[in-house]
Amino acid sequence: MNRDQPLSVTSTVLPVSLTNLLAQYNRNPSVVGAEHSFFRVLQRELEERGAKITWYEGLLVAQGSRPDSLMLSAHIDRHGLICTGPNEFQYAAFVAGSRSDLLGNSVGEQLMRKVVTRFPNERVYAYEPWSGAYRGQGAISNAYVCPNRNNLIFEVEGLEHLVAGTPVAFTDNLKVTDEALVGQLDNVLSAAILVYLFELGFQGTAFFTAQEEAGKSWRYLLEWFRRFGGSTNQLVVVDTSPFPDFTAAQEQHLVLRHKDANHKFNLELTAKLKDVCDQLNYSYVFKDEYVETMNRERQARGEEPASLGSTEMGRIIAASKGLVDGTTLQIPSSSYHTLSESAPLASVQAFIEVISQLTQLDRS
Repeated sequence: MNRDQPLSVTSTVLPVSLTNLLAQYNRNPSVVGAEHSFFRVLQRELEERGAKITWYEGLLVAQGSRPDSLMLSAHIDRHGLICTGPNEFQYAAFVAGSRSDLLGNSVGEQLMRKVVTRFPNERVYAYEPWSGAYRGQGAISNAYVCPNRNNLIFEVEGLEHLVAGTPVAFTDNLKVTDEALVGQLDNVLSAAILVYLFELGFQGTAFFTAQEEAGKSWRYLLEWFRRFGGSTNQLVVVDTSPFPDFTAAQEQHLVLRHKDANHKFNLELTAKLKDVCDQLNYSYVFKDEYVETMNRERQARGEEPASLGSTEMGRIIAASKGLVDGTTLQIPSSSYHTLSESAPLASVQAFIEVISQLTQLDRS
């Protein structure tokens, strides 16, 4: 890992057009399994920036004049709830991933108890999944683990009229501080940056995938490559990456990986990203090395090791049998999977400049 280059202590000011995009996208719902309305928003914004847009099930593809030059992928789903009965709501990612059943595929108790504490009294609103039409607002009044179904249940005041199948998003407004972007950033931040790259003149391919939080997005992406019989080793999956707190997130500009829990990543492309970071004097950490170091410390204390994490990139490499290869580039953040996820402004700026250098965009 390279942390020799500290984060800049001077104020970082992000492009206004980017923060405007991000603020707009944060107000447009995209709950796991109900992303269609957000795809429509993206299509309009990307077409205005000259991209050719094609829709597939679970996937929106934006292409410039050199689509094979570099391929970037960001998932667009965000955590939220889904109505599953009269005044009964479940965590959408668990439902979309078929992990809220009675067949032994339910979510672990530790994860459920972690989620149940993330959204006390949060404001929420319901929407029609295709059009995004507003269906009412309310607030989470209770959340508990149902012992009979081994399932996480939410109760919401104000949305008693909803019918089963209606998605419910968290009410979120982007906040920009002197140091960070704050909000439900995973993964609307990466999506906004990819749209902004087309504004800068990006001519490659950008994939926007659905249901990543349910572990399904890689299937939609792999099907696209199989559909056209194409192959690539130039895919970069972009996302945020969780750290224990904001101080830890600030210790590096960017997050790279050699591998995740599923597979090793492309050595050449990973090395190329590392070289670009070095050229631009941006610090980085390899997340797999970070976790392995942390696990040695945990082992010494007699604690259970942490997972290397499961990414869209590792899943698709493992499943594609050589058809698709690549690596990841991530923005460090804290308060992951909450409405207060915080990403350092310096890291967002570094991310844009590294991708711009990788694609030889002129940002002058």
